Amino acid sequence: MNMILPISLPDVQSSADTRRVPIQKVGVKSVTHPIVVATRSGPQPTVAVVDMYVSLPAHLKGTHMSRFLEVLGRFSKPLSAVTLAELLAVMLRRLDADSGMIEMRLPYFVRKAAPVSGVESLLDYQVILRAEQLPDGLEITQQVLTPVTSLCPCSKEISLYGAHNQRSHVIITATLEPGVDLPVEELIDIAESTASCQLWGLLKRPDEKYVTERAYENPKFVEDLVRDIAVVLAEDPRVARYQVSSENFESIHNHSAFAWLSGPQ
Repeated sequence: MNMILPISLPDVQSSADTRRVPIQKVGVKSVTHPIVVATRSGPQPTVAVVDMYVSLPAHLKGTHMSRFLEVLGRFSKPLSAVTLAELLAVMLRRLDADSGMIEMRLPYFVRKAAPVSGVESLLDYQVILRAEQLPDGLEITQQVLTPVTSLCPCSKEISLYGAHNQRSHVIITATLEPGVDLPVEELIDIAESTASCQLWGLLKRPDEKYVTERAYENPKFVEDLVRDIAVVLAEDPRVARYQVSSENFESIHNHSAFAWLSGPQ
């Protein structure tokens, strides 16, 4: 059966809207998409969950949803703060919008060598990269969740032997100065270097001895973790603003210890 298509199809989205109500964010949310992310060891394939929004003027009925996916599908550069800003600019031009935002949430893998044996394994980190064009300029934000070990200073001080420790999730959110890049691994390094001890995916017995003793020699309260990280971030000229939090999943309580701060102070 032959179908006769009309010469032109109406563009309903571009029609006028009489309610005169602007929309700040409209677009696509939770798009699962394969990407390549920039790392210190080279481009790394991963999968991101992507949100893409633009503003919509009061006089337009709707935005063109398919164009978001067209823009994302043509993105081929390794993802970084710089290339995400470039992707945002392309999206705004394609959607003919003055402001908008792209956020990508993805697992980020680092190959690490164990501290004594040197055996290599992968450790995963949760990363969020966000670029937003605001009326007063472009804002790039990087967020990294880094799992670490923390050992309680109080437990060590009052006990005849041993001290309780726990796994902690440290989240660093850094808003960057315009035009600069800050590799994700540097934020990971900051979190791991200020913790009682960092984590590895695979450890042999000599490594296990090392991490146990390392944590014992470097006790940290949850307050210590966020303050130590804030001191480092405050001295980095690439960071305009920051937020730091730590959640310690307590081994002797059925609740977490938590601390959060933001800066500059």
